Amino acid sequence: MCTTNCPWQRGYVQVYTGDGKGKTTAALGLALRAVGAGARVFIAQFAKGRPTAELASLARLSDLITIKPYGRSHFILDEPEPKDIDAAQQGLQETQQAIASGKYPLVILDEANVAVDLGLFSVEALLAAVNLKPEHVEIVITGRNAHKRIIDRADLVTEMRQVKHYHSKGVEARTGIEE
Repeated sequence: MCTTNCPWQRGYVQVYTGDGKGKTTAALGLALRAVGAGARVFIAQFAKGRPTAELASLARLSDLITIKPYGRSHFILDEPEPKDIDAAQQGLQETQQAIASGKYPLVILDEANVAVDLGLFSVEALLAAVNLKPEHVEIVITGRNAHKRIIDRADLVTEMRQVKHYHSKGVEARTGIEE
């Protein structure tokens, strides 16, 4: 049962994965579309926690979009530390509550595929969260290396494929474009 404005009757599970740029950007675009249709949105960001321009923009919509980073001030590039694991697992628990509540017709688990790949939480734990989904809730899971079981569970899977990227020529991430 929908506990808030639900612009759709049935929600699906979407996965945005692959080695190309744009997974989080696509999910945030969907969040803006959902808000424009009257839905509230919950966004959990795993494996990263530094301030970004996207977070600054979304803060302006804090009455409609709840966004919570469950990572430390850097993106994990090697072995996660116990603090990384604790933050991700706490985030997944809070996200489960957001999903089950029905309060948010759209729930985005940004970089949850990466969190599974890094061992921050198990694929079983992620699937358990997805399976709490009420009928009307749409779930979006982003990040590289989506586990086969997540892909199998999804209703829609989009793979972003890198064809060319200026990062390979030494261009650092730019505020407002990549972060």
